[in-house]
Amino acid sequence: MGETLTGGEALVRALSAHAVTRVFGIPGTHNLEIYRHLSAYGVRHVLTRHEQGAGYAADGYARVTGRPGLVITTTGPALLNAAAAVGQAYSDSVPLLVVSPGMPLRHPRLATGLLHETRSQTEALRGVAAFSHRVSSVAEIDTAVARAFTLFRTGRPRPAHIEIPLDLLEAAEETGPVRVAPPVTPRAPAPPALERAAEALLDARRPALVLGGGARGAAVPALALAEELGAPVLTTANGKGIVPETHPLALGVSLHSPPVRDWLTERDAVLAVGTELAESDFWSAPPALNGTLVRVDLDPAQMYAGLAADIAVVGDARLSLTALLAAVREPAGTHRHARVPAEDPVRRAGALRAARNAGTAGRDARWIPYLRAIRSVLPEDAVITSDSAQCCYYGALPHLPLGPAGRYLHPTGYGTLGYALPAAIGAKAACPGREVVALSGDGGLQFTVQELATAAQLRLPLPVVVFDNGGYGEIRDEMAARGDTPTAVDLAPVDLPALARAYGGQGTHAYGPDELSAALAEALRTPGPTLIAVPEETP
Repeated sequence: MGETLTGGEALVRALSAHAVTRVFGIPGTHNLEIYRHLSAYGVRHVLTRHEQGAGYAADGYARVTGRPGLVITTTGPALLNAAAAVGQAYSDSVPLLVVSPGMPLRHPRLATGLLHETRSQTEALRGVAAFSHRVSSVAEIDTAVARAFTLFRTGRPRPAHIEIPLDLLEAAEETGPVRVAPPVTPRAPAPPALERAAEALLDARRPALVLGGGARGAAVPALALAEELGAPVLTTANGKGIVPETHPLALGVSLHSPPVRDWLTERDAVLAVGTELAESDFWSAPPALNGTLVRVDLDPAQMYAGLAADIAVVGDARLSLTALLAAVREPAGTHRHARVPAEDPVRRAGALRAARNAGTAGRDARWIPYLRAIRSVLPEDAVITSDSAQCCYYGALPHLPLGPAGRYLHPTGYGTLGYALPAAIGAKAACPGREVVALSGDGGLQFTVQELATAAQLRLPLPVVVFDNGGYGEIRDEMAARGDTPTAVDLAPVDLPALARAYGGQGTHAYGPDELSAALAEALRTPGPTLIAVPEETP
């Protein structure tokens, strides 16, 4: 005989069976039966001020822990509030599970005016998630949860949505033993593909490595392979810091730099690991490569998406790079190819970094002293979250050095605004012993500024550094570049430090790098959020 459980308890039991210990969200009329059982199963809840903030917080939690982030919403507008965060998680391959009630099982097709009635929540979420699963019985709930966790474990992580009809949440039905997603062994690459890839890399006189977020677990073999081949290393935004950005071969986040992009097209072999090689990585259409492109990815579809692979290695990044490293390290004389580098890779990498920085010196100079101040205060394992703001993608991505011990969380691809603050809350909730700092602009911050109240309630030290240029600086610049009169891009001044204090945190201004470093050091010792506003002179 099984247990008789309500749908709400069956859900929480299934989450607990998958080692879920923390969820983010807001209770509502239709999801109270879920909330009723959280504490009994050891699941802690973080109350955000908006469901979009809950989604970004769960995203930040997932990125720093490697475990799925969980969001609980109620029906209708609450779920749709979280949809932008789901889209961002899909773009950046983040394991995110959103659970919501839905209309009752036998709800009529024609509208009845029921609270939060929505034509089809599942259709809406299918547009931004890997799948949206509407269950039809209490017994099916743990199957849906196991399906989501199987997705997270067996392939490219993507967000998922589970909808439980609100009458099932309250209904008590007999259930069997809880179903749990099976353990999965990382996928090993096929030996023939590895052999072809190793031959191409050994033949190359001008190799390069490109590391994306999918290479996060392969930092050690990636760096060793770069050193063995004498290959400069580029990363995408999601791959930032996989290899130390102070390493002589590291080019960091530079795919957008014209000199670096031109150099990449001249390589006779490019090894791209865990990356889409997409327009969002290059900030323009991906360039045609003249050499052999070796792609390593868990997702077979990536092999013919964008820049198609000449050699496709489908498998786990760590297993694949470890095997490739062993192949290229064969003792001298055992391989028919002799590698003769065409150039000094360290010297070339240094020249490329200099060219990248020279090309944007006028634009980026305003942020670099402040970024150095931030770096001087933070430990190596700090977590930095950023927004779709100029100070982040022009400033911190290329100019704030990071290593494998640290993490940089950026909303790539989908490019949502308002990500930095709630993502930092999720990261800090996951790792209270690590220093976490949010970087944002004044425009992006105000999409989710209410989450300062969430941070204040948690009482965890959380500096929020805001570069204030009085509006939407990127769009202002794009309008000016088109010869248009800037329209609807200037925001009325807001005393952001005072706003932080109103939410229960601290706030101050930093009028120079020294003031920023001092304020940041103090903020890291102060419970709750400290908003540090940096007034920015636009060029």
